[in-house]
Amino acid sequence: MRERRPGAWELIVQLPCDPVTGIAKQLSRTVRGTKRDAQRALAALVTEVSAGKISSSTTTLNQLLVQWLDLVSAQLAATTVREYRRLVATRLAPDLGALTLRRITTQRLDSYYAGLARDRGLAAATVRHHHAVLRGALGQAVAWGWIPTNPAAGASPPKIRRREIAPPPLDVTRQLLAAADDHGPEFGALLRVLAATGARRGEVCGLRWSDINWHTNTLSINRSVASVAGGTIVKDTKTHAARHIAIDTDTMAALARQLERAKDCAVACQLEFDDNSFVFSSTPDGAQPLHPDSITTGFRRLCDKVGLKGVRLHDLRHLHATQLLAAGVPVRTVSGRLGHANAATTLNVYAHFLQASDRQAADVIEGLLAAPPATT
Repeated sequence: MRERRPGAWELIVQLPCDPVTGIAKQLSRTVRGTKRDAQRALAALVTEVSAGKISSSTTTLNQLLVQWLDLVSAQLAATTVREYRRLVATRLAPDLGALTLRRITTQRLDSYYAGLARDRGLAAATVRHHHAVLRGALGQAVAWGWIPTNPAAGASPPKIRRREIAPPPLDVTRQLLAAADDHGPEFGALLRVLAATGARRGEVCGLRWSDINWHTNTLSINRSVASVAGGTIVKDTKTHAARHIAIDTDTMAALARQLERAKDCAVACQLEFDDNSFVFSSTPDGAQPLHPDSITTGFRRLCDKVGLKGVRLHDLRHLHATQLLAAGVPVRTVSGRLGHANAATTLNVYAHFLQASDRQAADVIEGLLAAPPATT
């Protein structure tokens, strides 16, 4: 602190080194008043610097995002990393990337999220994906000592309104399965397996013939196929755990017919059939799995062909779950077939459909507790 002229004091505070460049700078401010006023101002300035509220860092959000993505690429699922990189390239970098980290505040992020929803019409779930990237990256910046606090931690992205589950009626599902068989027997078998097991599309793509037990009429879900830039990868299931599912007789028959088609195709192409090849494959020898996106595309075309609107491929999974719950199958059993991490997830997703079962339970209790008819 030094007096430049009567009543004018220059305050100089040493700032911490820039965590990226390693360069240290000084902060200079001029205050007017008495010496005691200048001392108070200097003490307040030192406190702000010590708390990390003032920084000389010129590190931008772009620089942080690049390093953070490199760090988490080995820790997250390939599909998640692909989506994060897309969000960074298409929106976060152009919109906020040039800002230095010290200029990113909770208020600025809240305004940004509101603009994404209001001005660009993005769904709440999509905005929350942006928030997930920013919160993760800025949290890492805190861990690295680049910023004192995470401004995204207190931000308020829009809440997601849960989409009401509306699986197709059974007659519509039967119509789809029949149309799929007419469209192509392999695609018909694939949709049959999806509806009969409740498996995710990537899990059905990852099925190998060695996963099917023809003696016990069961199949094992051991892996999943995920879409990545340039193709697909085979990875663990979503919960990183295998599961075994009992299969009905008609679905086993559909799989048996698919097996014969796979063997005939290999022979016709003068290739050797491998018992460990993929059940649904994009190559004659079954060495490569189907691309999950191709199933979704085929399903949309099939729905258009039969004139069905608003039915999604994932609705076959919902149909499987809701029909079993309505039939009184225990929630834990349904959860195991779906591959949920625990039964609480199943209860949370399908709570609306459990209300009907609860009403049935009340009717059963009423019958049990009713007084017996009087005898004459």
